[in-house]
Amino acid sequence: MSNIHSNNKSGYLHSDFKLFHIKDKKNQEFEFHYHDFNKVIIFLSGKVTYLIEGKAYYLKPWDILLVNNHDVHKPIIDPSETYERIIIWANSDFIKNHNYENCDLSECFKLANEKSFNLIRLEANIQNNIKSLIGSLESSLNSSEFGSKLLSNSLFIQLIIYLNRIYLGNMYINDYESLKYDKQIENILKYINSNLSENLSIESISEKFYISKYYLMHKFKKETGYTLHNYILQKRLIMVKDLISNGEPIVKASIQCGFNDYSSFLRSFKKLFNKSPREFLI
Repeated sequence: MSNIHSNNKSGYLHSDFKLFHIKDKKNQEFEFHYHDFNKVIIFLSGKVTYLIEGKAYYLKPWDILLVNNHDVHKPIIDPSETYERIIIWANSDFIKNHNYENCDLSECFKLANEKSFNLIRLEANIQNNIKSLIGSLESSLNSSEFGSKLLSNSLFIQLIIYLNRIYLGNMYINDYESLKYDKQIENILKYINSNLSENLSIESISEKFYISKYYLMHKFKKETGYTLHNYILQKRLIMVKDLISNGEPIVKASIQCGFNDYSSFLRSFKKLFNKSPREFLI
């Protein structure tokens, strides 16, 4: 990934949510990518390692992954086994519209991001509750009966509430043996994402973390799949897009996100999103 590509963004969601139940056995490779929406992955069978923001999760049946919008991720799939999964794309605005009285339904995604821990591994009794809820949701989505759309929305919100209760209440198995990551790279990723408006040159990061810049670049690419430069650039551009979507003036937003050269910012923005910032707002 020596250059930033527009196809790093994967999938477009034009509805409240989408559910995909996929079962296949084929040799397929995915690039690292991100979405504008939150994503729930329910792993059912196969041999799959999921990489999310520098961490590798070794999955077991009915494991659930909470992927925050803008998390860089990809699966590594063993094609010798059938890979079955349920993937839910969740529109952030739809979730937000159902918040009330200090009840933020996106809290589980935010907390997964803050903890840098995306895996929910369930005890058998809770697993059965999730199976039942998912089964009802799938049936409703495939139904044309009276009120099926409303029922589907209700079941989806019920699922999100349940996932929040599980994650916020630590009602899951902390199996750190199913997780592999480099602690130093985790700290560097946290630092980058918390300081996107600051000086994030390779030199400044290598000095802060007492690591040679050449070893830093090699190690970062190995652990995340991205060059350090492209990771920072992409995260800054995503942040700009979010700011201007919320009404921030384009020039001000670009400066807030660490861009000092407006013309190079415009080129990079258009390359990633296939639109200029002004076209994006139309």
